[in-house]
Amino acid sequence: MITITDSRIEEYLLKLQPEYDPHLREMEKMAQDRQFPIVDRLVGRFLYLVTRLKQPRLVVEMGSGFGYSAYWFARAISINCKVVLIEYAEENIEYARRLFAEKGFAARAEFRVGNALEIGREYRDIDILFIDIDKFQYPDAIEAMLPNLSPDALVIADNSLWHGRVVENNGDKESDGVRRFNEFIFSRNDFFTTIIPLRDGILLAYRLK
Repeated sequence: MITITDSRIEEYLLKLQPEYDPHLREMEKMAQDRQFPIVDRLVGRFLYLVTRLKQPRLVVEMGSGFGYSAYWFARAISINCKVVLIEYAEENIEYARRLFAEKGFAARAEFRVGNALEIGREYRDIDILFIDIDKFQYPDAIEAMLPNLSPDALVIADNSLWHGRVVENNGDKESDGVRRFNEFIFSRNDFFTTIIPLRDGILLAYRLK
């Protein structure tokens, strides 16, 4: 495994960026206790900033877990906008629904249980598409969702460096899926794409009008 970010750098960044929202701290603790993967606070703050700059009408998440990344999106959008959480585990969606209601974010969200590739296709003119499903599905996800994106959409994908395994030829389907996804979107002339080596790599692609 290749180290993407020195742990001392991450510790330094986290000290610079304390978080006082009890709902976020609750989710971070639960993720730690259950060893459940979330984007974590550093990427969450990145998502918040990008969303504030973009001012999207519609955010669609493919793979929401129990709502940690969606919570950052919901914080950033206005009351008239929407973030769609798609997650296959109903108990995760129910947890997210409760947390959003407690915070007063319920009106900004739709909670969907099921296959992200199927449900995602129901939405049109998506301003921000966030992909965080099983990594081998990444190529299928972007292929399926391209027709549903707005003309100047943002595509954001977590784990785009996949623990550094994207540079190794070990033949596992997760690494191969991320690698093919990266190569596909970087090869397109209608997107301007970069990968920020933050945490496990966060891909950001802007659709050119």
